[in-house]
Amino acid sequence: MSRRFELSRRHLIQGSAIVASGLSVFGGSRWAAGEPSPGSNASPGSDLVAQPPAGFLPLSLPGRVAKVAAKGDFPSMMQKNELWPRPEVARRLLERALMDLTGAPSLVGAMQCFVHPRDVVAVKVNGISGQKGHTMAVNFEVILPLIEAIIAAGVPPERITVYEQTTDFLRGTRVNVEDWRLPEGVRTDAHGGIKVKMRPIKVYGGVETAYVAPFTQATAVIDMTMVKHHSVCGYTGTLKNVTFGSITKPHELHAHLASPQIAVLYNHPIVTSRVRLHVTDAFKIMPDKGPLDRDPKMRVPHGAIYAATDPVAMDTIGWKLVDDERKARGIKTLSDAGREPRYIRNAAEFGLGIHDLNRIRMTSVEV
Repeated sequence: MSRRFELSRRHLIQGSAIVASGLSVFGGSRWAAGEPSPGSNASPGSDLVAQPPAGFLPLSLPGRVAKVAAKGDFPSMMQKNELWPRPEVARRLLERALMDLTGAPSLVGAMQCFVHPRDVVAVKVNGISGQKGHTMAVNFEVILPLIEAIIAAGVPPERITVYEQTTDFLRGTRVNVEDWRLPEGVRTDAHGGIKVKMRPIKVYGGVETAYVAPFTQATAVIDMTMVKHHSVCGYTGTLKNVTFGSITKPHELHAHLASPQIAVLYNHPIVTSRVRLHVTDAFKIMPDKGPLDRDPKMRVPHGAIYAATDPVAMDTIGWKLVDDERKARGIKTLSDAGREPRYIRNAAEFGLGIHDLNRIRMTSVEV
């Protein structure tokens, strides 16, 4: 057995023990009951495990993924720069993906399966590879109709926050840049890895981290991400966007391809009690040289949006998309390149979703 596997397996077992102990990972029993950290501005007695509004049960669909692709060639679905989708195309694909996933008759009806008017909603977007020229971020044309659907589902704009790690990352999505404006009242936040309302936890190798305030202050989180290669952990999609994009010190948790760290972070009840939906903007995918947009040749047209409540199933599909494109280009698969995203399999072992492609049920349509 290799030394790398021994380390990964040991920490996977430790991660299981951490989650089994619930909030006891936060230290003393008094604070573990949900009390805010000393010196924080959180309300006394606040509970870090989110609870949905009374009587509301958010929809959960293990193993199910909805894919909706646009008909026609790539230029026909994109704006003139072929970087951003046409707004009407993005809206149509998002609506159909959420309708197919939920069985609801409309985009608003689908959103009502995930958020309640009394929720506080945080939307985690991904803009790290759109910093220079808004090239490979989650597109504003996908973000806007989702936010509008949340509002139409009854959530007041003031109770919605769109957030990213840094101002540059957020600007990469074109959120509130120039004329790309969110509805009035919707908040934005760039947490910088420093805005926290909780005491740190130890996840891996003694490294302390904490989930940031825009995440912990929400009762419902919607993840908006992409399908991309990652130079450290092989693949970055739903699991990584939610975790490494919502904690302090993510750079200190990259050892051993960030496996099982990403899975352990997602498996914490702070996360599993909040995250309700994943929307993957796959108008373009990145099979290599990610996560930054270093090579325009790696902006591969795909022309689709995916929706899921199961992060493992979605990341399993995304990993396959990346590997299939790498094979088509004569590039080694992630496993052959020594960057297999084992954390996705780790997450399945935690029970966070379905990793077996034979058990994942994906609907796929063109509209």
